[in-house]
Amino acid sequence: MENPKAKHAASGSGQSEKKDGAGGPIILFFILGLLCSLVVGWIFVPESFYYTEEQPIDFSHAVHNELVDNGCQSCHFFRADGSYSGAPRLAQCIECHQEANSDDPDEIRFVEEFVKKGREVPWLVYSRQPACVFFSHAAHVKMGNIDCVTCHGHIGESDSLRPYQGNRISGYSRDIWGTHPLGIKRNPWDRMKMDDCAECHVEAGVSSGSVQTQRNGCLVCHH
Repeated sequence: MENPKAKHAASGSGQSEKKDGAGGPIILFFILGLLCSLVVGWIFVPESFYYTEEQPIDFSHAVHNELVDNGCQSCHFFRADGSYSGAPRLAQCIECHQEANSDDPDEIRFVEEFVKKGREVPWLVYSRQPACVFFSHAAHVKMGNIDCVTCHGHIGESDSLRPYQGNRISGYSRDIWGTHPLGIKRNPWDRMKMDDCAECHVEAGVSSGSVQTQRNGCLVCHH
């Protein structure tokens, strides 16, 4: 006659083996779900906060650099009062582009839509800072002798303008926060956050209180 206790023990052992066997797929499913969540949270969600927009006119820095005498300063210069000119105004472009100088469709459109109509080109500025931030080009370029490439990269060698990416919430350029989803920075021009400014100031031995969080240091850049 079969022992009921032995039968129950054997049955319990089988159920235990089934439960132990089911643990593997559950753990695997959990790990895969966690990885998918991290990918969505770190890559796809941040990407959804930005929109992409083409510049109104394509522009070749490389071509223009070959034709001017003073490099970047031929178009991006300091005014008499020491302020920085930023993106070129139409008056500067008209000196060379009263008429189209080539068959390039962007140049022809530039002449027809902007030069002949006297309209300023609504350039999308990659490095435009929030309204609460004050940045002095004179302090960095003239006093600090910093080359344009240090902060803006090799844009002067580019044959075309890359698309502009703006934040859907703030409206500011993605270049400020950086394009890498994990916040990794390989070059000084990969992003323009306050921590990057402070890091550069420390490396350059700039007096404390300018960007570092010392007493009254915030008021130097934030008014």
